[in-house]
Amino acid sequence: MSELNNREQRQETLKGIIKDLHGGVSTDEIKVRFGELLDQVGPTEIADIEQSLINEGLAVEEIQKLCDIHVAVFKESLEKQKAAEIEHVQEEQDPLQELQKDNQKFTKVVQDIQQLVKKIGATESGADLGTYLEDWKSKHQELLEVEQHYSRKENILFPYLERYGITGPPSVMWGIHDEIRAALKKITVVIQSVQGNVASPQLSVEIDNVVLPTLNSISEMIYKEENILFPMCKDKLNKDEWAEIKVQLKDPFATVYKTRDVQDSPSSGSTSIDLDIGVLTPEQINLLLTHLPVDVTFVDENDEVRFFSNGPERIFERARAVIGRKVQFCHPPNSMGIVEQILQDFRSGKKDSADFWIDMRGKKIYIRYFAVRDEEGTYRGTLEVSQNITEIQALTGEKRIYDYSN
Repeated sequence: MSELNNREQRQETLKGIIKDLHGGVSTDEIKVRFGELLDQVGPTEIADIEQSLINEGLAVEEIQKLCDIHVAVFKESLEKQKAAEIEHVQEEQDPLQELQKDNQKFTKVVQDIQQLVKKIGATESGADLGTYLEDWKSKHQELLEVEQHYSRKENILFPYLERYGITGPPSVMWGIHDEIRAALKKITVVIQSVQGNVASPQLSVEIDNVVLPTLNSISEMIYKEENILFPMCKDKLNKDEWAEIKVQLKDPFATVYKTRDVQDSPSSGSTSIDLDIGVLTPEQINLLLTHLPVDVTFVDENDEVRFFSNGPERIFERARAVIGRKVQFCHPPNSMGIVEQILQDFRSGKKDSADFWIDMRGKKIYIRYFAVRDEEGTYRGTLEVSQNITEIQALTGEKRIYDYSN
């Protein structure tokens, strides 16, 4: 297969392999046909292939659907190459080591739950069953912490990969995150529905159909992180980016960007900015925005995130890495189309606002989008304002300012 040494030819052949997988060709047949080539494939190349196919029009959802099969085909090569060290300063790897510690913990929790549900499936009732169920509840709470792990990837690691044009694989991974999140919520309901120390036939069904597949999905995601995502990050990102990532993984709001556009104001005697009404210093503007009783994000006319508030009313998690990120990639893959439609409607002038409301963690959240236009009516961006309106909905009667008391 010497003709496959040419990178371009090899890329085309690898794309053909993934297309064949989507067409229904078995992994065993693929391995027989392309065994020598598969041994040469690394994590970055797999991501490049998937990105190329997405650019050519293959839906992210299709890649997502067969992601586990792609990994199975390239698994032997990935495990061989994992041992090879990529040249980076040890300090630059610290952020990944933090995430890898998470994976070690989640691997153990998954294994513990697998053993517990196996015992539960073999025990119909009694004190032992009650003990197993209580242990499962406790371990499930630990497993729910995987949400924070996924969020750190989505809000910190993915934006840096996107800077290199790697948007497809993160979108695929995010889509799987959301499937796992939804499944974990179902498992929470299943656990809460168990009454006393008796296992119903339905519990066994849920364990087989929901619990075990979810545990397997989490394990598969850990494998993809360790063998594809993390090595790809090491290959792509530079020293400065690793330094920023390290800071943000410890504190998503830590200062890593210093640039401010300001001008000197003789009237104030200090650096300040002249606004349409009033003059404020950068410090005052920052204080004002961080004390807003709402969660605010601004996206410019190029669909890039330029600002988000970091106040007490923040509802949706953000990290500084999203600054400069395309807003489409700040949302799960299944909502990208809606986000794009809203932006198009704002840009065309068809609409000036869009309102939504959701129930989240026992609160009613009101989410509003506003088209931002300059004096000439030119579209300059979108303002997102989110607010917890639970207490507002409960208001009755009046409370006037003279009702104020200490």
